[in-house]
Amino acid sequence: MKPSFLSSHKLAKPMKNYKVIPTLIYNSLVGSRNSKIPLTEEDIEYLEKTTTVDKEQIDAQYQIFLTNHPDGQISKKSFRSMLADCFPGADTSRLSKHIWRMYDTNLDGFIDFREFMMVLYVMSYGSPEDNLKQIFRVFDIDNDGKINPEEMKRIVKDLLRVDDGNQNNMDNMNKDTLARSAFSEMDENEDGE
Repeated sequence: MKPSFLSSHKLAKPMKNYKVIPTLIYNSLVGSRNSKIPLTEEDIEYLEKTTTVDKEQIDAQYQIFLTNHPDGQISKKSFRSMLADCFPGADTSRLSKHIWRMYDTNLDGFIDFREFMMVLYVMSYGSPEDNLKQIFRVFDIDNDGKINPEEMKRIVKDLLRVDDGNQNNMDNMNKDTLARSAFSEMDENEDGE
């Protein structure tokens, strides 16, 4: 019997690689479900120092985090999806961009476990001042450390957009009035920021 082009052992290996390579690429992009990315000692020490959570609890929370986010971080797409699950039927696309700023403190485009834990801890157990600092990041759209009237107007419009399904649409004039009123209440020194 003459060797066939299709039965050649050399071709069998590339066919196998043909199936393996996409799997390797996929796993490298989305992470393996069995991923065990270690939490650094620096992260553990930081979380222990800045929260009242002990090392064992941090490790347990990290394992839960990895179950949901095997690559050790939350992407913007995943975050949008989680927020949409919290508000079924609502348009949360703009809201997710604003809330994202509260979590992504190092501005790398991902939420890692350390960032995630800090926001959850502060929002659950932090002082009123710490909570306001976190919420401030939602309103500070350009991350310049200030909130101006345009940023306030945009946030009010985007927040009302999420709730439009539950109430009558508020016209632009009323949204602007609401934004101006909220801003003037918070602008204690009347400097416009």
